[in-house]
Amino acid sequence: MPSISVIVPVYQAEAYLKKCVESVMKQTFSDWELLLIDDGCTDGSPALCDECAAEDSRVRVFHKRKNAGVSEARNTGLREAKGTCTAFLDVDDRLEFRALETLWCLREQSGADTAGCAHLNLAPGGGKSVELLLPAGVYERQGILEGIVYPLLGERLRMPVFNGFIWRYLFSTEILRSAKITFEGAYLEDELFLMEYFCHAQKLAVTEQPLYRYFLNPSSATHKYMRDFQKVFDRFMERKEALVKKHGLEEARPQWRENTNWAGLLIAIGNEYAGGNGKTIRQRQKAVRELCRRPDMAQAIANLNPEGMSPNKQMVARLVRGGHFFTLTQMYRLKNRI
Repeated sequence: MPSISVIVPVYQAEAYLKKCVESVMKQTFSDWELLLIDDGCTDGSPALCDECAAEDSRVRVFHKRKNAGVSEARNTGLREAKGTCTAFLDVDDRLEFRALETLWCLREQSGADTAGCAHLNLAPGGGKSVELLLPAGVYERQGILEGIVYPLLGERLRMPVFNGFIWRYLFSTEILRSAKITFEGAYLEDELFLMEYFCHAQKLAVTEQPLYRYFLNPSSATHKYMRDFQKVFDRFMERKEALVKKHGLEEARPQWRENTNWAGLLIAIGNEYAGGNGKTIRQRQKAVRELCRRPDMAQAIANLNPEGMSPNKQMVARLVRGGHFFTLTQMYRLKNRI
């Protein structure tokens, strides 16, 4: 049994796959297995996955006939993982060469069930910045709640927003399986996964070393128009509500619904004006107005005045609260050159 299982969903990734796999193969820590989940690729990725497996017996490949999405790909990896710990890696990103060794030793030396790290944001133009997970240290139960669970629960507006990146951690496979934690959906699935996991974790060791290279991709799903975003968000809120009830989180952040709905509303508005939406300008404006009239969104707008956001989001929030939908539409029209 390997110490660490690294799970990589693969979809139409022939341009990135080799470099991604190479970053695992060159790790200073050798006791790993790499699970490549071919999610119904139609390009050269399946053959490349098989080539990687032929080169190293620690690489295992799972081919899916049809594309089922990143959540099901990761769930396949979770079902097949043999490691004591589980890590996730996106196919267009890389691990620093000492990543697995550092996280494994950090976990072992501290007696923690989970380890986490900072990461390096890499922009297409060459810019880079380090983003911390938390200050370096060992966090017990209350520290985990305050540092991760509560920010994911009801602090989704004020900058800096805590990002729900799953690839910053070395997870306990035992916790994942005993609590039956899996992924669902194609958007915001990582936030719920982390919330649920850290409601069960007891001890987290964190380093400020950036051990993961995150390549900011302007063509990723978060930058494209999502036709069914509202349906996805509604399911997200349904699952989040169940988590809050199951783990008794209501008292910690009483306005978590309003906070989360505001965050979802701002995303939904940006989504309406994103490229790829075939609606006319007037249809988009009408859709945004109707969205703001939904009972859940209307309650958030009436009961919570967002503060501490980026200047652009703050402006959108003011226009929404004032009912200035025409002005809002013209702003997005100029910004996105509609």
